[in-house]
This record gives sequence, structure tokens and C-alpha cells, in this order.
Amino acid sequence: MIRVTRLSKRYGRKAVVDDVSFTVAPGEAVALWGPNGAGKTTVLRCLLGLVGYDGAITVSRLDARRHGKAVRRLLGHVPQELSFFDDLTVADTLAFSAQLRGLESARVGEALELVGLSPLRAQRVGALSGGMKQRLALAVALLSDPPILLLDEPTSNLDAAARESAMAILESLRAAGRNLVLTSHHFDEVAALVDRVLALEDGRIVFDSTPAALAQRLRTRATWRVRLAPGQISQALAALQEQGYAARSNGQGILVEVAAHEQKAALDALRRVGLTVTDFEPWH
Repeated sequence: MIRVTRLSKRYGRKAVVDDVSFTVAPGEAVALWGPNGAGKTTVLRCLLGLVGYDGAITVSRLDARRHGKAVRRLLGHVPQELSFFDDLTVADTLAFSAQLRGLESARVGEALELVGLSPLRAQRVGALSGGMKQRLALAVALLSDPPILLLDEPTSNLDAAARESAMAILESLRAAGRNLVLTSHHFDEVAALVDRVLALEDGRIVFDSTPAALAQRLRTRATWRVRLAPGQISQALAALQEQGYAARSNGQGILVEVAAHEQKAALDALRRVGLTVTDFEPWH
């Protein structure tokens, strides 16, 4: 479905993506994994034709340079940073996007149904929660019924409950046969959603295997930062320490040492006592 061959992208002397090659089979879900600055988002931007690049990209056997418009029709994109007109309603936002792309108005209702936003079609976008805005972005990406979804850190700005809801929607889209190509630093997200992981470091692929194999490589304990709702740090610290985790406060949240396969259990320990986790990210 996607073939990337010797892809490179430079800004001046800096190689942000350096000689990257991979394929994505029909129906396959693939994660681009790595720290900030590894080149994950740049790979997505190259696939979308938003930046020039060296190397070759084909999507459904179409050359992305020569058939850019046709390739973009096959791709639905959800960026990490969302941008909408707050005064428009949910339905009007989708109708506007459909009109810009020359799509039938019937697709608006179908996209709303896919992401569970039909009851909020008359709601102003500015009144939506972060999780609902993420669903709206996904609905926009699904308007053209693309076989491939490109998702840049699809749950990074969501609280725990909204993240679980977003994950359920993405799992249903994957089960329906869509290709997913996503960037993420949440191991539980990668383990649940994808068939393969491409680990990037300094613009190069250093590891291409399954989530299970990645878990084996990550079994050494690492420090993660837990961000919580205001006033919950002390209670969260006690809950983690009670479960045997090495945790400490850093003033802005909690630093906890866990292996990749322990992340979900640590988050569950916080949720069980009613705490709201707003982010869980590697701490370097």
C-alpha cells in the first residue's frame, strides 16, 4: 500500500530523515516510534507532499511526486496540533471541509457517525473538549473515506478517559481494514493498535519489528513523567508507592520508574483511586 525508498529530508546540513526505507502492506498498521526530533513527523509530511524530499514514495503504486493529488485522496491526516474555527458548529466544520474538497454532503453524516459525534453536530467547536476536538479532526480526515490514515501523536493532548475513547475508535477503524500509520511515544497505544513498529533515531530506522519485540527491548526500566489534574500529586505519589513503584515528585508532576510493559498497570493504579492523568511521557 505504501513503499518508501531511501527517503531523506535535509534542512541545510541537518538530515532530519536519513535514508529511510519501509513498506506498509494493505490493511497493516505501523507505528513510527522514537523521541522528539527522531524524524517521525517529517516522514508523515513527506508522505503528504507537504515538504520536498530525496528518494521515492509510492502509495497504492502511484508515485507521490507525479500523482500528488491522487495520492492525497488516499490519505486521511490527523495532525498533532489541531486548528478549527471555534464559531462554526461541528456539522458546519465538516460541511466546509467537504465543500473545499468537492465531496458529497452525505459524507458529513457518515463521518460524524464513524467517530460518534452525531449527537454533537449542532455544538459550536469552541465548546468542545479536547477529546471531542480530536474526534472532529478524525472525522475531517475520514470525509473522503481514505484507505490510509496518517496520525501524528493521536492521543498526546488527551486525558486518560479521552485517550481510551480515541483508542477504541482507532481500533474499530483498523478492524474495518484501514491502514494506520501513526507516530507515538505511548507504548500501550502502540501495542494495542499496530502490527509493526519502526523505531527512529536521528532520522534513521534502527529497529523494525513487532510491538512484542519492542517490549522485550524496553524491559529495562526508564523514567516517565506523569502529569495530573491540579492538586492530585500527593495522592498519586502515595498510590504509586503503595504499589511498589519508585516514584517522586518533581514539582510539576511525578517521575516514576517503569518498564514499557508496566505502563498500563501504573496508569491503572492511578485511575482506580479516581485520579486524572493528563499525560504520561518519557522523561530525559
